[in-house]
Amino acid sequence: MITAILLSIAGLIGLAIGGEFLVKGSVGIAQRLGVSNLVTGLVIVGFATSMPEMVASVQAVALGSPEIAWGNIAGSNIANSMLILGATALIAPIVLKGTGRRDAVVALIVSALILAIGVAQLASIWIGVGLLGILIAYIIWRYRHPRSDDDEDDEVPPKMWLAVVYFIIGLGLLVGGGKLLVDGAIDLARLAGISETVIGLTIVAIGTSLPELAASVAAALRGKPGLALGNVVGSNIYNLLLIGGVTMILAPLPAPASLNDVEWPLVVGTALVILLLFWFASRISRWMGAGLLAGFVAFNVFLFV
Repeated sequence: MITAILLSIAGLIGLAIGGEFLVKGSVGIAQRLGVSNLVTGLVIVGFATSMPEMVASVQAVALGSPEIAWGNIAGSNIANSMLILGATALIAPIVLKGTGRRDAVVALIVSALILAIGVAQLASIWIGVGLLGILIAYIIWRYRHPRSDDDEDDEVPPKMWLAVVYFIIGLGLLVGGGKLLVDGAIDLARLAGISETVIGLTIVAIGTSLPELAASVAAALRGKPGLALGNVVGSNIYNLLLIGGVTMILAPLPAPASLNDVEWPLVVGTALVILLLFWFASRISRWMGAGLLAGFVAFNVFLFV
């Protein structure tokens, strides 16, 4: 048990640090090569911040535990929408911009699609290919219809050689951390008699969301809490389409039916809440953030009761 816990902790640390390094490196390389801020933010940052979830899910599938992968996808989206937004709003209220509504609509539609696939217990390599195709279409659409704030960027990128070093270190830590985390999580599930799906929903999901949490809290402390909202919505879309698509291709098995009762509906529900906030609220206040955090804690308690 001690070994499994230590492996999980080491993996979480590796993923958190590796995710941060990978984002810094990939963004720095893109900016030094003259790639636009829109493409950097939408494609490179979106992909890089989803790499911890991707690595953990692929490692889980490779070890014959796709339940952890699907639990990680659902749990990461729940953590993004409740834990990360809640913590960020608690630090500094998040001003809502109408320009983010389109992405919130996409996130809700994609969430509902994954729920439908889960309820119908569909499984096919072609479903995975279709999810990746939708992601590509979304990226192209967003590239052709940028938001007014897509090109805002006031940070100086690191030198090219340093960006490459960041990228290599980050990638190595992600791969190694993902392997350790999944190995430890599987051992913990078996030793404690907990289902691998629940482990994916909790330990793995929260662990792989640490880079987004750190980035969002840092943005709030720098007086830019609005960055957290775009980070959350974009990450949720990538999790469902990119990681869900890859998982379905590598292991064309239905997502665990147990997720259909609470987890997938909660993913859809939180996506709907975010969209409604865009339409009817001017900001996510501190008391709203406290409510989101309380809901996240209650959800995790529910999983183990």
